[in-house]
Amino acid sequence: MEEREKFDLIEERLRAIEGIGDYPFTDMAELCLVPDVVIPPKFKVPDFDKYKGTTCPKNHLMMYCQKMRAYSKDEKLLMHFFQESLAGATITWYTNLEAFWKDMMAAFIRQYQYNTDMAPDRTQLQNMSKKEH
Repeated sequence: MEEREKFDLIEERLRAIEGIGDYPFTDMAELCLVPDVVIPPKFKVPDFDKYKGTTCPKNHLMMYCQKMRAYSKDEKLLMHFFQESLAGATITWYTNLEAFWKDMMAAFIRQYQYNTDMAPDRTQLQNMSKKEH
């Protein structure tokens, strides 16, 4: 490798480390699902139970909405902070979204509906209990 090629390679690596250059995330707005969200002064993020994709998505949404009820009219704020209630693979799902709040809720339920479909409901549990006795 010639000296010039080595120099160019080192310079390119340095730009990558410093974050200079034409990289996909140079604009922070591109990273935000809801880039124009307005966060109210003194807003404190509630302490959410983290959804990991293994339980009922409807229950998670209900609990999330209850904790955010003071902001129920602000769809951008609801969408922005929904990520705070997610963990693991559900965060990856969230970051790939491009939607509005109602679309996001429907997509969330569709994505994790299998948990509800697989879990027995109250009637099924009662019938199972009766069969055991």
